[in-house]
Amino acid sequence: MLKSATSISLLLSTLIPLCALSTPQEIRSALELTPNISNGKRIYPLCASCHMKSGWGKPDGSFPVIAGQHREVLIKQLSDIRAKDRVNPTMYPFTDPASIGGAQAIADVTAYIAQMSPTDNPGKGDTQQVSHGEKLYQKNCQQCHGEKAEGNAQAFYPKLKRQHYAYLLRHMKWIQDGYRKNSDPLMVDVIKPLQQNELEAIADYLSRL
Repeated sequence: MLKSATSISLLLSTLIPLCALSTPQEIRSALELTPNISNGKRIYPLCASCHMKSGWGKPDGSFPVIAGQHREVLIKQLSDIRAKDRVNPTMYPFTDPASIGGAQAIADVTAYIAQMSPTDNPGKGDTQQVSHGEKLYQKNCQQCHGEKAEGNAQAFYPKLKRQHYAYLLRHMKWIQDGYRKNSDPLMVDVIKPLQQNELEAIADYLSRL
């Protein structure tokens, strides 16, 4: 559904302090533009070289599931990576405007990815801490990412359910260590005190939703 320019501007002005958006104009533009899914499909092979034709990434967590992710989240992350507000050297060449194009291309390819079907068989953990992970998730993560880890598109919070275990674990550690520069400060505060086994339990639980 397309949003009015006014509502998007108000949303972004509210979220910029929390989300550390380095390119709010590009994000705003991509959200306001009418996406051309056919063009997004033509662009997507650039992404498929890592994220696979299906958008399911790899079960070992080297590349995440992006199929079915909120379009708003995908727009923000692409923009943050190409502005180097999120460290991801592997992605830099693929997000460069010379490779993918400008805001319209971002609008198009993210719309195509968002309508893809997510995997029902992601890489998982060892199952030994799933119930503990559920309790930890409900206590620490549910208020932002939703009861079923469905995320919140309006707030740029990603879907976490059925994401690869190893990817989730690695990125929670990176947030904890300060490597993910574009992380919401609220999430940093929540993750900082958690122990390794607690992160493992949360990641395993999310991979199995």
